[in-house]
Amino acid sequence: MTGDIQIGQDSAVTTAANRNAMRFTVDGWDPAYGTSLDLEDYLEESTAVVDVNVELPADLWQAIDPDDCLAPEALLFVDGVRRIEARVWIDENSDTSGKATGASAALCASYAAGVVCCCGQQAHLVQANIRRGLFTVAPHASDIVTWAGNYGACHVAGKGASTPLMVRLSQALQRHLAEVEVVTAVEARTAVHEHGVPTEGDLLVVDGPLRDRQHLPRALGYIKSHRSTYLPPELNALVAGLLPGQRTPVFLMGTSWDRHSWYLRLPGTPGSPWAGVVRIECSADLPVSEVIRLAAVSQKCLGRFASAAYKDFRAPQNLYPIAGLERELRRRLGDPRLLYRALRTAAHTNGSKAVAT
Repeated sequence: MTGDIQIGQDSAVTTAANRNAMRFTVDGWDPAYGTSLDLEDYLEESTAVVDVNVELPADLWQAIDPDDCLAPEALLFVDGVRRIEARVWIDENSDTSGKATGASAALCASYAAGVVCCCGQQAHLVQANIRRGLFTVAPHASDIVTWAGNYGACHVAGKGASTPLMVRLSQALQRHLAEVEVVTAVEARTAVHEHGVPTEGDLLVVDGPLRDRQHLPRALGYIKSHRSTYLPPELNALVAGLLPGQRTPVFLMGTSWDRHSWYLRLPGTPGSPWAGVVRIECSADLPVSEVIRLAAVSQKCLGRFASAAYKDFRAPQNLYPIAGLERELRRRLGDPRLLYRALRTAAHTNGSKAVAT
């Protein structure tokens, strides 16, 4: 074999013939989780209304270095998980013989929310709530009772809606999960305050957009992946040039709801221009001075929890407390095989045709 060939860690094969070939990077996230950038939407500009002049005028935008702000005494990381246990069919009508003449699809799902408190040099689970639900458009549907848990009936808008049925059921599940996250966050705050954390000495970090939770005080939404570009092209270039720990100035954005937001680059292995970049948001109702303070706090606090690629396939965006909480919540959902078997047993016992296939 002729030509010089060198093989290095995480590198492509280099030969004399391809030294001038294109350069590329590989997204570090496990393909099972998609990518840190949504490729279908990344090149499309968002329709959100954006005001970039909140912290600095657009012509003075620059990367902002972390400062020596006061960190909260406790960081409360909030996350939720969901899992479809079975798709079922619920009888709708019956003829004179009692035989079903129609059925509607439904979802049996388990979902959970929890909070991890990071205070001092320790992290501990503060609160966790587990729920199971039957999501259906059938108005007569009732709870499904099994030996492994009960699935409370959650009724969704019926026929006539323009959104596909399964999408509506999934959206209803997500709304219920968000509600449980709010309840869990409030309970967790009460718990940590009873153990010595001052009333205003904590900060909530919600995994995902803050929508429907922006009323919670001292709360940030933490968005790991990017589906759209919200800034004009000349300001997007600033995001790609951020160094670890740096952030953009704060901007105000509005879609179906308003919030303040900024981009922050976490420490991690260099890669694509947006590698390690997260978007953080907080309530639009806060004074600008408080928003800027929260932005500075996010720079000071979040980088220390950034994950390493050899430990997490969504590094560095999947923060260690969130990753650990996610694993614990999924464990608490129970064994999916047992839950599925319990649902089949309940369907057989009830003489129903609503049996998952």
